[in-house]
Amino acid sequence: MKSVIFIFIACLLWATDTLIRYPMLEGGLKASDIVLSEHIILALIFAPLIYTRRQKIWKAEVSHIAYFIIIGGLGSAMGSLSFTKAFSLLNPSIVILLQKLQPLVAISLASIVLKEKIKKEFIYWALLCLVGGLMVSYNDIFPELQNMVFSADSSDSRALTGLLLTLFAVFAWGAATPFGKKLSKEGYKSEEIMAGRFLMGMLCLLPFFNSDKIILDTDLDHWMKIIGLVLLSGVLGMYFYYKGLKNISARLCSLAEMFFPFCAVSINWLFLDATLSPVQICGGALLLIGSTVVQLKHY
Repeated sequence: MKSVIFIFIACLLWATDTLIRYPMLEGGLKASDIVLSEHIILALIFAPLIYTRRQKIWKAEVSHIAYFIIIGGLGSAMGSLSFTKAFSLLNPSIVILLQKLQPLVAISLASIVLKEKIKKEFIYWALLCLVGGLMVSYNDIFPELQNMVFSADSSDSRALTGLLLTLFAVFAWGAATPFGKKLSKEGYKSEEIMAGRFLMGMLCLLPFFNSDKIILDTDLDHWMKIIGLVLLSGVLGMYFYYKGLKNISARLCSLAEMFFPFCAVSINWLFLDATLSPVQICGGALLLIGSTVVQLKHY
């Protein structure tokens, strides 16, 4: 049960990160600049660890390098960029709704990559968690979906691009969970997985960096906020995430990760005076019940 609590703590830290991240985006900073800046700082933080473990890295199997590329380059870097870009091309409610498919990707890949057996009891409780996740995001999804008008016009290409980017992000994030678990099973410690993740993420983001522009201006306030994001969601959030993932199945971890939207709306309720509806509270309860039962019953 302690491992699931670690995942919950990670979700809470990731949700708190939105109090800093979204005001920066609304202030005109590009998502790619923020994400790249985070990965550069994180790579620098873990540089001493990478140096001390250089022999282990040098002797790493090719498959292990591939796993790090998946969790860092695919999941941490490209998934985040694709998801953010999709918001500007597709109805945000559709993006949020499709993101709920992420656990299905993680669970499916866990059965293939990790040979985790999926019991029918697990499927029942996973569906309960999925319903809970949809209920938590109810206020963001359904009101907008009811007002949507589907038509064939020149915007169809933008919508299709947004749809593909969203599905790519869903796959990238879903894949990061079982392959992170795979690295843990191969003997890598949590801090080693984090170091490799951030290094690979930074390397994959560098092609998106425009050398003619400064990533961020010299405003000290911006840099302090970036450092806050790095420490909050990058260091602490990922530390608790991998500590939790180490001792539970990837399929259970993917369900526990669905607690993130409930943490996000709770943070907004506490700090931004946003309302927390009965539907969202019930959804959070279903998430908690479902993931707890799966953990206790070892489904």
